[in-house]
Amino acid sequence: CILEQTETSNVAQLLRHPDTIRDPMLRDQVRHCLDVDVECGPGSDLIKMAVGDQYEEVLQDQLTLMGIPFLSEGGLRDKGYDKTPDILLTTPIAVDGHVVNWIESKASFGDEQSHRQYLREQYWSYWNRFGPGLVVYWFGFVEEVAMETREKGVVVMDHLPTKVQTLLS
Repeated sequence: CILEQTETSNVAQLLRHPDTIRDPMLRDQVRHCLDVDVECGPGSDLIKMAVGDQYEEVLQDQLTLMGIPFLSEGGLRDKGYDKTPDILLTTPIAVDGHVVNWIESKASFGDEQSHRQYLREQYWSYWNRFGPGLVVYWFGFVEEVAMETREKGVVVMDHLPTKVQTLLS
């Protein structure tokens, strides 16, 4: 079998670039699988990215309407930051009695497994760099997710609250 002779990293590369597969039948089958994969294929990845971008815009629009100053992820990257939340507040806010310095927008449902992965890969890095923050899972979340991290400095909600208190530095 062709795949048995190929290292895992090479298989991933072939899936990203199926045109490089030499065997025409295998190439066609891989292309077909990628085309019909509604969960993890390139088409669904593009849709997820577009929806994520839309919800980041919603978040930015809401903060602007509320008069809360912030730097966007792009603005932070322009300043040289490599690991950035979607929003860094230039003036902290209080949400339900918790200080919030940054906000991460997730156009997804916050289940325990994905939340723990995001904690490891993103949220704790933001917390270490910028202090406590807020994660907005726009499509809801498992309540245990919110309880698990709230007291550690990562508040979880399914919307941006309209009643926030701006804290002076």
